[in-house]
Amino acid sequence: MSKVLVPLAPGFEDLEATTIVDLLRRAGIEVVTAGLAPGLVQGARGMRVAPDAELDQVLDQDFDMIVLPGGMPGAENLKHDARIQTLLKKMAAAGKYTAAICAAPIALAAAGLLAGKKATSYPGFLDKLNLPGTTYLNQPVVVDGRVVTSRGPGTAMDFALELIALLAGQAKRDEVELGLMRPGHQ
Repeated sequence: MSKVLVPLAPGFEDLEATTIVDLLRRAGIEVVTAGLAPGLVQGARGMRVAPDAELDQVLDQDFDMIVLPGGMPGAENLKHDARIQTLLKKMAAAGKYTAAICAAPIALAAAGLLAGKKATSYPGFLDKLNLPGTTYLNQPVVVDGRVVTSRGPGTAMDFALELIALLAGQAKRDEVELGLMRPGHQ
């Protein structure tokens, strides 16, 4: 079974984090949510979440993927957290998946993971950085090798379903999507 880390920084995008965790767990993927600091983590819209662990407690665990929810200032908090930056680089070097949605691809950029890659983000983030060697695409979800990026809250379900396809296969993705009763997909 695949194992995924979802770090929760203060100011994370509530809808994105919830959607990612929910859908991956529906697919039978082990998801560990980890707060950057002890205690509850408050999202950008005021939701308070008790993460499964503190980030320091899981840094030595083996994950197949790390998924960064966006939101502000959550994405900035991820970008500036040295542990997250080290973990992103370590996972990429090991050939593991790194994924980010909304504003959170700025954390991937800060770790140098978007060089030579196609990527997307919430408008006004990656596209405004003019990253050399990064091709910005205005698409809901972009997969380039082991890097996955997405636009924002409205694409969170498509993003999570793509992550399921990458980790558990297209059949599992389709099974999860069927149960969601999405228009045009039942």
